[in-house]
Amino acid sequence: MHVPAAFAVTDPAALDALFAAAPFATLVTVGADGAPCATQLPVLYRRDGDAVRVEGHWARPNPQCGHAGPALLIVHGPQAYVSPGWYPDKEAAARVPTWNYATAHLHGMLERFDDEAALADLLVRTSAAFEARAGGDWGFDPFEPRFRRQLAGIVGFRFAPSRIEVKHKLSQNHPAGNRAAVAAALAGGDAQARAVAAMMRGEDAPPGA
Repeated sequence: MHVPAAFAVTDPAALDALFAAAPFATLVTVGADGAPCATQLPVLYRRDGDAVRVEGHWARPNPQCGHAGPALLIVHGPQAYVSPGWYPDKEAAARVPTWNYATAHLHGMLERFDDEAALADLLVRTSAAFEARAGGDWGFDPFEPRFRRQLAGIVGFRFAPSRIEVKHKLSQNHPAGNRAAVAAALAGGDAQARAVAAMMRGEDAPPGA
């Protein structure tokens, strides 16, 4: 990922915030034939100091589930179009359209697993995490035979990133007046635009996108 110095973020809390808000990520791998494969999927994230671990699962028919080794995981934060008409200096500086956004690219090694106990544990934790976010109360019961039989239909993965790039492109390369004007315009937009505006103002972590 191209990350100009003005947009690079090194605070680990920024990665925590992105995963908390947007745990539906894109996993990219390259097959033996050189062809790329990408899957959008929910993930569980945890960080212990500098060590980051991500877990998830594929449907077994997904060809990506046979991959182990190098991978790229992309976390998608909020994003919004920025009109040059919002800049106070639009005429003097000949401003052009752009896009503001937050994202993270994690590069590392992927480990697959399909033993029943580990898959059951993963689904217990996954269902608990996302049901809580949705206000639901469903849970995966590993002792229920109907549920346990379905474990044969998935393959789990663990991902350990060795390189993490977090990018917040939030008009940091513009004068303060431009930044304030863009944030004000985005604050009146849709949910994605409002999330970007909040990040520009430093109000909170990126909301769900």
